[in-house]
Amino acid sequence: MGFIKAFSGAIGGTFADQWLDYLMPPTRLPDTAAIFPAVQKQQDRGRGSNTKGSENIISNGSRFVVPENYALVTFHNGEITGFVGEPGGFIYSTEDQNAKSFFASDGIFSSTLKTSWDRFKFGGIPGSQHLAFYVNLKELPNNRFGTQSEIYWDDAYLNAQVGAITRGTYSMRISDPILFTKQFVPYSYLGPDAKIFDFSDMNNDAADQLFQEVVGSLAQAFSIYTNDPSMGNRITRIQSDSVGFGQSLSQAVEQNYQWLTDRGIQIEKVAIAAIEYDEDTRTLLSDVKKADALSGSRGNSFMQQAAARGFQAAGENADGGGGAGMAFLGMGMNAAGGAAGGFQQPGYGQPGPGFGGQQPQQSGPYHPPQGGPQQGYGQQPQYGQQQYGQQSQQGEQSHSSSTQTPQSSSGNGEDPVAKLTQLKTMLDQGLITESDYEAAKAKVLGL
Repeated sequence: MGFIKAFSGAIGGTFADQWLDYLMPPTRLPDTAAIFPAVQKQQDRGRGSNTKGSENIISNGSRFVVPENYALVTFHNGEITGFVGEPGGFIYSTEDQNAKSFFASDGIFSSTLKTSWDRFKFGGIPGSQHLAFYVNLKELPNNRFGTQSEIYWDDAYLNAQVGAITRGTYSMRISDPILFTKQFVPYSYLGPDAKIFDFSDMNNDAADQLFQEVVGSLAQAFSIYTNDPSMGNRITRIQSDSVGFGQSLSQAVEQNYQWLTDRGIQIEKVAIAAIEYDEDTRTLLSDVKKADALSGSRGNSFMQQAAARGFQAAGENADGGGGAGMAFLGMGMNAAGGAAGGFQQPGYGQPGPGFGGQQPQQSGPYHPPQGGPQQGYGQQPQYGQQQYGQQSQQGEQSHSSSTQTPQSSSGNGEDPVAKLTQLKTMLDQGLITESDYEAAKAKVLGL
């Protein structure tokens, strides 16, 4: 008792004329239909058309067409008596000794299929009632999920606990039709006049059970995805990575409920329609995005540009046309040179030498300008209240007693060569303009 393979592949029009009646899947099935009774297709005006009935009782000589991406399963008193997983035409026979009960090609089922057949197969009684059902092997889309309150998981990217309300859809596939029909589908869907087992049917308690299990696995799936370095550890990638997050959700569901090993089904893809983070998570995401924007070389470049704009503004606001661009030099040449170097330290926000860290050395006690000390970034004593670029090298005094060096017009004993070198360095780094450099050079040389 079993099936005889009559032809392979899809049935053609000429062959359909030779087979006046046969069983096949019903037409106009919903995309989420998983298992359904076989229906008779009879000769009608030269071509077959589906009958309205769903009677799927088969007998000796019954003929079947198994389309691609479908499987045929026969039952006797709820026990599996035959399985066909190859596209083609088959004849059911209770007399032919060459008839086989199991047909399955490689590559479309899980590795458990043959094991499931050996576990659940049943010979049946040749003259008794056998029922035929088709199982949909296509990807079953548009299975909805959603949470009514926040779910929480630990997120490696944010290094904190994250909370969100989410909703979306997932697709799944039946990879082991024998496990699926024996272990999961209720018996009420496997009778003579059974209705279609549809995952989108709100009255389908079995489908509702899957929905609850998916929702119960979402927090774990988010945690698996965001803590997996191969996924980039980015929470913001989930909505655009339906396959990657589908793998994470499938892994979580399998760990919790054994969909594949116990039921023969697995999740394929997940589409997140919306993620609504709680208030704490939104604030944290905003802060992290700002930190990301200013990290690395981008942050160093931003700080250098900001400093240059500050120096330029200070020079433009200096008193007197002849001293344009000189006000910023009041911080001392060593300090200004250190500021430029400090911007290039790894990690923004760390004080560099001469900028927010070491203060310029001075030859005597520091006397703040009148009106109180200046505070804040870029605010220095005004030129004329403190000599710019003062050096406190103790060896200079003894050296100047034996060797006289040229003095600038300011008469403060400073080395004009060192000052000009520092000014040229600042010009090359873009911290001062060409006009600022010429004005400062003229001042140093007393021109």
